[in-house]
Amino acid sequence: MKGQQAFLADGLSRLGFDPVKAEALTKYGELLLEKNQVMNLTAITDPREVAGLHMLDCAALANRLPQEARTLADVGTGAGFPGLVVAVLRPELSVALLDPLEKRLNFIREVIDMLGLHNVTLLHVRGEDAGRDPALRERFDVTTARAVAELTVLVELCLPLTKVGGWFLPMKSVDSDGEAERAKPLLGQLGGSLAGHWDYQIPGTDVSHRVWRIEKSRPTPEQFPRKWSRIKKK
Repeated sequence: MKGQQAFLADGLSRLGFDPVKAEALTKYGELLLEKNQVMNLTAITDPREVAGLHMLDCAALANRLPQEARTLADVGTGAGFPGLVVAVLRPELSVALLDPLEKRLNFIREVIDMLGLHNVTLLHVRGEDAGRDPALRERFDVTTARAVAELTVLVELCLPLTKVGGWFLPMKSVDSDGEAERAKPLLGQLGGSLAGHWDYQIPGTDVSHRVWRIEKSRPTPEQFPRKWSRIKKK
């Protein structure tokens, strides 16, 4: 795995992070592939692709988070992407990882223990339930999601968790303009507005992705988020 660690170190340096962090992310990737043999955590099984398409992809988001942010929620974190990578690279942030599957959170607990992280909270909860919880509603400076659902669904799951004045930063493909257009009407109802996006190329690869910038300018009405069946239907 030395080659992977060197690849990660170079990519982290290009993104402005301490290359020493590559060791922790390499260990994370190794455990991910080990556990993936007995549970479904990732469709990517090549170690170098895990380093690039998972770790460095998420590092690109960590590189662009607002410097003043202190709390982040990752909705539907899965195997910990992007939130757990953000927690490793931005230790000043308090990161909450939300997922409805306990077995995924158990895997993340192993990673947290292995790396000795102290800035991560695991929440066994569905996104639509979290948004109705007074302890979580409008509590986070930044919310994010990666490969979870279309933006029309994600904005209803994530904006209720986002503070007024905070940001929802979903990770998407560079051809997601249609999703953004379809989400605009709902954004207005939820108290958000589209403030542009940034595209980036993952270091060491020819893959480009996009992060949309959605600003939370006013409180989300109490009726949102709706029940999951309503969200999916309309």
